[in-house]
Amino acid sequence: MSNDILIIDDESDIRTVLCGILEDEGYSTREAATSEQALKEINGRLPSLVILDIWLRESELDGVEILKWLKDKHPSVPVIMISGHGNIETAVNSIKAGAYDFIEKPFQADKLIVLVQRALEAEGLRQENLELKKRIGVSDRLIGESQLISQLNAAINKVAPGNSRILITGPPGSGKEVVSRAIHAKSGRINRPFIVLNCANMNPDRLEIELFGINNTTDSSTFGSKVGVFERAHTGTLFLDEISDMPLETQGKIVRVLQEQKFIRVGGDEEVHVDVRVISSTNKNLQEEIAEGRFREDLFYRLSVVPMQVPALNQRREDIPILTCYFLQETAKASGMPIKCFSDEAMALLQAYNWPGNVRQLKNLVDWILIMYPDSTMATVTAEMLPPELKAATPVHVKLAKNMDVLAMPLRKAREHFEREYLLAQVNRFGGNISQTASFIGMERSALHRKLKTLGVYQEERPVKLVENSK
Repeated sequence: MSNDILIIDDESDIRTVLCGILEDEGYSTREAATSEQALKEINGRLPSLVILDIWLRESELDGVEILKWLKDKHPSVPVIMISGHGNIETAVNSIKAGAYDFIEKPFQADKLIVLVQRALEAEGLRQENLELKKRIGVSDRLIGESQLISQLNAAINKVAPGNSRILITGPPGSGKEVVSRAIHAKSGRINRPFIVLNCANMNPDRLEIELFGINNTTDSSTFGSKVGVFERAHTGTLFLDEISDMPLETQGKIVRVLQEQKFIRVGGDEEVHVDVRVISSTNKNLQEEIAEGRFREDLFYRLSVVPMQVPALNQRREDIPILTCYFLQETAKASGMPIKCFSDEAMALLQAYNWPGNVRQLKNLVDWILIMYPDSTMATVTAEMLPPELKAATPVHVKLAKNMDVLAMPLRKAREHFEREYLLAQVNRFGGNISQTASFIGMERSALHRKLKTLGVYQEERPVKLVENSK
């Protein structure tokens, strides 16, 4: 995706030369001869970089005034100042006003190209750092080796290089944003913006401003000028999280933007053209939302050109040890704490738990463990260190019931009781997968089936909820 550079100079031959040099390097360019034209171009679509002449004939504003206006309204846009009347004082004043650098006419093409590259790279790094600060703990790769995650990674690799719109579904906390970041990271837009808007957290009255921006008009002074997420994501990717929570009226406007790749800011009257790949997500069944009249059918089909589903954590329990180890290492590294590991019993309880909050809940649990047990001498997380609610909610504990007098039992009955509880815990741990359970406990699959039947434990094909015989 090429960067969009605006050249502001009152000399047409200078603009022509600059356009030629930059377009040969793969950049897209626009021109403005006066301050009026410059402001119109900037308000029409925010450029990636501005090359600005200090002296502008027949203009209301000179270059330094335009620079100050630009840095006030759009401080993220890098500006390179040029002048044929340059001196040290002019250069210093330009830098103080916010210019990235200053170059004199006649300029060397190689020097200009290097300046442009450095200015864009510096802004790219700044935006990347801001983004990293916003998304601490959010990865751009899926962790796990289960069949479901392997299939999802294969789908990501297949769809990422294109520009098709993608609708990601899955329960809360399962990793929908991680999937969207992985798609962006493997696409041709990797070095361009990745912008996130959570539709569920936005005030409906504010949502259109966040999406499309607003012009600074007298009747919109409450909000002031603002660039919307569509414009900020130009040449990059826009992730609309929880799209089902968007008001119906706004949904209709999104349909037009997706179709035409242009929009009008709130309070504005000029069209803004953008090149944006849209990825959206929801934890709701959109077909049901459509049937209830809460979601537009035409928007659904425009968003779900490629549908993708993220599995719940309890559908890939075999990934829990890998995820837990990953979160332990990342959190310990970020906090400077020693890395711990989970005991086999604690890991068995984690794998048996149902995880209503999915991967996000697992990460929060790891953070909780490190906060509650920071002592470096406690290298192993035991079952007793897990939160009480997790132990209480675990379907089966590999323990004898407290109210059972084990000493009063014959050996055969006590052994049978232990085997039943142990096998129930292990089969639940592996989500009802008999083959994985048999492999872990060291039994043949057919032998495990016979043992479960003998003990009065019945199971069905996955997905399964195991129960024991009531007798």
